[in-house]
This record gives sequence, structure tokens and C-alpha cells, in this order.
Amino acid sequence: MRHSSLLYVGLFSLAAAQPAFAAEQTQASELENTTSPAKNGFITKSEAVVKKLTVNANAAQADEEKDPFESVNRKVYAFNDALDRNIARPIAVQYVEKVPDEVRGSYRHFRKNLREPWNAVNQLIQGRPLRAAKSLGRFTINTVTTLGFADPARRLNLTTEEDGLGTTLGYYGLPTGPYLMLPFLGPSTIREGVGMIADGYAQPQRYLLDDHEGVYWSEQALRAVDSRSQVLEVEKVLQGDKYAQLRDIYLQRLSFEIAEKKGTADDGMFINDDTEDDDLLEDSDQNDAESNSDGSITDNSETPVTE
Repeated sequence: MRHSSLLYVGLFSLAAAQPAFAAEQTQASELENTTSPAKNGFITKSEAVVKKLTVNANAAQADEEKDPFESVNRKVYAFNDALDRNIARPIAVQYVEKVPDEVRGSYRHFRKNLREPWNAVNQLIQGRPLRAAKSLGRFTINTVTTLGFADPARRLNLTTEEDGLGTTLGYYGLPTGPYLMLPFLGPSTIREGVGMIADGYAQPQRYLLDDHEGVYWSEQALRAVDSRSQVLEVEKVLQGDKYAQLRDIYLQRLSFEIAEKKGTADDGMFINDDTEDDDLLEDSDQNDAESNSDGSITDNSETPVTE
């Protein structure tokens, strides 16, 4: 595919300036601007996790070991942050305000579904055939029933687990390498950079839209805006040295992903990515439906969210 659409490349890149939170906070941003106890409780939980990570993430490793290029990385971060504040974030805000939750949710389901075959490939390489079979089962069920725009497979306990080449290399013990702050693309490492290239070539839309370059890059731009929109609700918890906090959360996330697959992860370290907003909406509906015989609504606002 020819890569001449620089405008699309720019839009795609700009919104990736803070991707470290995206996986943890998808549901939180989906539920913004609501007063539902279940929704607000989930956002509070998300923020608490991020605050914990900003204090504890990678605390045992010295900065000079994990970030030997810190002086250069900080300059790149400042560049990315300026672009984000002036371009990417305003676009993401408008996207959330103008595009209904249901549409955004369906789009994310569709993109995740397209990734399932690549998840399965990596899971096979990791020596986890049962997990790979589950990913292929998810892809088949969701594609046949909803073309991937919903996730009925999850109701059958076929949960998703995203995998990429970087994670697979880490699974077999390859170190992350030095932390890198890439222009436009944001946080990465040597290992994840290699994985990102391979993951890019594994995207089916790259080949399905090979003769439709404008459509391909438009979709990539939409993906970038959608990804940026997912961290709007939680980004405010970053205080002080945002560069260091973002770096440590990103590196901690990489460590958690490997530990999770090996069964050694602390379940409270990160919010489960498979927690869907559908469940939260169901909880909200149940709360709203709890009323007294006189028609008053039961107040559940103080009910804590179960960890």
C-alpha cells in the first residue's frame, strides 16, 4: 500500500501520544457524563488504580536503567504533548460529544474482532493452544452473528485476550530494552517497537483496503481519535512529573501483561480489560429499577464497587 496520505498519518499519530492508559480505561471513558452509581464507581476505581501506579510502578528499577535516553525522550514528550493539547485532544472531545456511545462501542468491538486471528497466532506461538482456540471461537461467533459489531461470544464465557508480537517475545523472556518516547506515537520500548511493526502488518484491513488508500488511512485516523478519547476521563489524575508517571505506568503495564499470561499477576494491579460497558449498563439498569412501593428510587450511590 502506498503511504502518501500524510494528513491521515498525522491524525493517526497525534492521538497516540498517551496510549499507556487506553487499555485500562476504555470503559471509563465510555461512561463519562453520567450519574449512574455503577458507572461513576467504575471511573473511581479506574482513577484509583492509576493513582496507585503513579506511586508504585517500576519503583525497584532505577531511572538510568529503564530510561537511558531520558533527556531525549523528555524533549520528544514535550513535542507530543503540545500536539496533543492543541490538536488531538480537542478532536477527541468533539468525537465523544458528537458520536453516540453505542456507535463508539460498536466500532471498538469491530476493531477488536479483526484482531482476534492475530491474537490466536501469538497464543499458539506462546504454547497456549486452548487460549488460541478461544480467540478463534470468539472471532467466528462474533463475525457470523453480528459482523463483529457486538460481542455475543463473551456471553458464552469466551473472553478476549489481546496479544501482539511484543508480548510474545516478552513471554519467552526477551527484555523490553530501553524505554523510548517516539515522535507522534508515544511510549514504546525496543521490544515493543519491533512488535508494533509486525502487528501493523498483521492488520487484515491493511490488505483488504490495499486498493482504497483513502479509506484505509481514514479508518486509521478514526482509530487514533477513538483511542485518544478513551483517556479523557482519567488523564486528570496525572500530577507533577507527567512524563515519569506515564513512563512508569507504561512499563508496569508491559510487566503485568507477561505476568498475567504466566499466572503470576496481581489481580488488583490493573483493571480487567474484559470488563465490558454492557455489564456496567446492566448494573445501572438494575439500580434504576430498584424502587419502593411508593415509587421512590432506592439510593445506591454509596454502594462500593466490588473489586
